[in-house]
Amino acid sequence: MDPIYGRISANKRKTFFLFFLYALLFGFIGYFIGIYLGDPVVGIILAGVIFIILFLISYFSGQEVVTKMAGAREVRKKDEPYLYNTVEALSIAAGRPMPRVFIIETEVPNAFAAGRNPDNAVIAVTRGLLNRLDRQELEGVIAHEMAHINNYDVLLATVAIVLAGTIVFVSVIARRMMLFGGMGRGSGRRGGQGQLIMILILLIVAILAPIFAQLLKFAISRQREYLADATAANFTGYPEGLASALEKITNQQVKDSPIENKALEGLYIVNPSLGARSGNRAGVLFATHPPAVERIKRLRAM
Repeated sequence: MDPIYGRISANKRKTFFLFFLYALLFGFIGYFIGIYLGDPVVGIILAGVIFIILFLISYFSGQEVVTKMAGAREVRKKDEPYLYNTVEALSIAAGRPMPRVFIIETEVPNAFAAGRNPDNAVIAVTRGLLNRLDRQELEGVIAHEMAHINNYDVLLATVAIVLAGTIVFVSVIARRMMLFGGMGRGSGRRGGQGQLIMILILLIVAILAPIFAQLLKFAISRQREYLADATAANFTGYPEGLASALEKITNQQVKDSPIENKALEGLYIVNPSLGARSGNRAGVLFATHPPAVERIKRLRAM
């Protein structure tokens, strides 16, 4: 078996496990919220229903949500012929449906892909990417994003973004319930102690849940970047194009840029929040991407 396809299968198995953990965490939060309200079963049922609804929304329309969040607009061949023709040519060479093409009007170079499968996917690039990369570098970036689409990374990343955001949202609600809901329905010393214990447990869940959700999101995205880099280099036959593009993109990220968005940073080819700082070992644990220097090193060793 081709090593790339073996790694794809392994990553998919790991991702399904991570989504299972998402579901457990969501149910855990619902359980303790239910206890606080007086009926844990109700809390679990509500958490399950919300989880399923959000999963379906992210599956069928996640790419629309993501492109709107990123401020991207769809373009046709007449609007951006150079970009459109590049995506079209690579799609034909790969024997895959052409994704819809979007552009983000900012001079900070970057790109991402989103969607649920090769038939329903989008590729978005910034104006700065088009202005700063040559043809081979642009092809490397587009091939990288198409690799995410073909490997079904875009489905997993899009759903992860929605679920992680939802867990954070539920945790915020839980904290507000504790701040403004008082001690609950318990009465007397015994009841008060029981309610206090439940509130303390809920407080722990509310604090840890967002951290856990973010760690799961990071785990989904980081190793997939290496795989997408290798797949793109294998596809174009020119690893240096993507390596050179990564150098330019990484070095030209700026603080507080228009594309800096905590919810979407894992989708971009280079994390807009880190940029040139992505090689800082202190931030590796909480980084959505592997260090850019390591990605470039691996590409140039191919």
